[in-house]
Amino acid sequence: MGQSAGLRRALVVEDEMMVAMYVEDLLTDLGFEVAAVAMGLEQALPLARDGEFDFAVLDINLAGQLSFPIADVLRQRGIPFLFASGYGSKGLSDEYRSAVRIQKPFRSHDLAQAIARIA
Repeated sequence: MGQSAGLRRALVVEDEMMVAMYVEDLLTDLGFEVAAVAMGLEQALPLARDGEFDFAVLDINLAGQLSFPIADVLRQRGIPFLFASGYGSKGLSDEYRSAVRIQKPFRSHDLAQAIARIA
């Protein structure tokens, strides 16, 4: 498959350890490097502000907290991101309704397509 144009290093924000490991494996298999994995908002916000990565995969619901503050920081930095959600579009605020989103559970092919859409 290979990488999408210019995107190499990923930030993964996911509160469920098994899902985070799965996403990390998928990204690695697709030829990307996982720069960091954050399990919650407090861990992810400093990474979003200062981390060295090219794109991010954000779970919308992080143990009851929404990941939109992380998306806001990424948007300000011009770093592309996609949302992963088990809730469909219901979980998205109006501000992010047009953002690229993949439905959990997803496979490698779904993730690759979503990354290509943000590249």
